[in-house]
Amino acid sequence: MTSKAPANDLAELKQFVVAQATSQGITPEQYGAVLDGVVDDGDGGPGSWVRGWTEAGERLEKEGRLLEAGRFYTMARFPYPSGSARREAEERARSVFARWASGFPGIERLEVPTPAGPVAAWAGGLSAENPKPLLLMSGGIISLKEQWAPVLLQLAEFGLAGVVTEMPGVGENPLPYDLSAPALLPAVLDAVAGRADTSRTYALALSFSGNLALHAALGDRRIRGIVGAGLPVHDFFTDRAWRATVPRVTVDTLAHLARTTSDRVFEELGPLALDHRLLNAVDVPVALVASARDEIIPPSDTERLRRSVRSLRLRVHDDVHGSPRYFPQTRLWTLLSVLRMTGEHLPQRLALAEQLRTLDRG
Repeated sequence: MTSKAPANDLAELKQFVVAQATSQGITPEQYGAVLDGVVDDGDGGPGSWVRGWTEAGERLEKEGRLLEAGRFYTMARFPYPSGSARREAEERARSVFARWASGFPGIERLEVPTPAGPVAAWAGGLSAENPKPLLLMSGGIISLKEQWAPVLLQLAEFGLAGVVTEMPGVGENPLPYDLSAPALLPAVLDAVAGRADTSRTYALALSFSGNLALHAALGDRRIRGIVGAGLPVHDFFTDRAWRATVPRVTVDTLAHLARTTSDRVFEELGPLALDHRLLNAVDVPVALVASARDEIIPPSDTERLRRSVRSLRLRVHDDVHGSPRYFPQTRLWTLLSVLRMTGEHLPQRLALAEQLRTLDRG
């Protein structure tokens, strides 16, 4: 842990890691204990961001709590592996997850061929003898596939196969984040064709992955529905006034994924903006969770979806980006939305809807 890494704004790291930690089941007491000891963003020294999260992960790993340890290693590499300490933390997150997954024959590692090289993914429920409809999952610009892959174990009860991959530039995805990035989704479907019913694919694509899913759905009829949360559409990429307010940690992470500089990244990503004409051409159902006080995604992008997408189901939480205070509701609502799109599994849908009503009431 000796290489020099560019420091992030520590206050922003502490602010924006909360949604990520909450989504992974890390409690306020757990992440609070780590954050209280973090005094700088050095590359692994005492009191640094990486050291604090890594040491917490090491304690869990020694106790054999591999899945939990991986979550802390993932927070240590947040927001992206900018130096040797963060790169090592990311490797450890992958390693402990692979050890955990080895105990579950239903989960397999998958490599998707692309022109830039293989993209690694995790898959579950694939079967040439009994191909099931596919749930294709991807997180945002800071999410490793290992964060979401445990969901693969739960899909069998809903009659679904699943693949979890990463945004271009994240983790083991060697693709650049640029206008070619939406091609990743069709490549994943090609890779599992024959072991899943890819003609019935539903994309659970969070944050920036949701933008890619909308692009992909315009050209790939296999995608039958999109469920997203906090996704950029148009003004995030084009509105100069809004762009000036986007947190530095987000801009720097986007620049890393796009292989450009922070002062050039919005110009580079501008072609990913979806105007009314393109959104109106999306002829599959879309379900979206939006945050009313989102610091990253402008409210005008949610409104653009409301005006332009033919079939939109929208849920708005009074929270910041990622709606960390409403994560249990988001988890239930996104799964319920996928099942509604399939048109099947009515008993499970009714049970999920009742759970959601209970959470909303209390």
